Amino acid sequence: MRGQISYRLAIEVTRPIRCVVGRLGVFDFPAGTYAYTGSAKRGLEARISRHLRSEKAVRWHVDYLLGTPGVTVTKIVRSRRDECCLNQASPGRVLIPGFGASDCRAGCGAHLKFLG
Repeated sequence: MRGQISYRLAIEVTRPIRCVVGRLGVFDFPAGTYAYTGSAKRGLEARISRHLRSEKAVRWHVDYLLGTPGVTVTKIVRSRRDECCLNQASPGRVLIPGFGASDCRAGCGAHLKFLG
């Protein structure tokens, strides 16, 4: 999909879980729906496909969450909007400061939001 640079994953956590998220630490995720916003300057479809695979090297914060039993991606939205603009336009609240936003310079706080 030419021109698309960012994406939003709708993630369903079917039961409360405790998950190690790399160097961020250990966190409790309540059951519910989350929105994760990411980007790929090249290879957007490859990045999305990678998130959907069960077997992969753990590289990004979201990999830790998606690798946990009871967690599934339920929807994918592709966008031409900048990752931070898309994230800031998303509803929800930040439960884990810094999640997915290690390189964010737009003040997002996190690129994972809890929708409820």
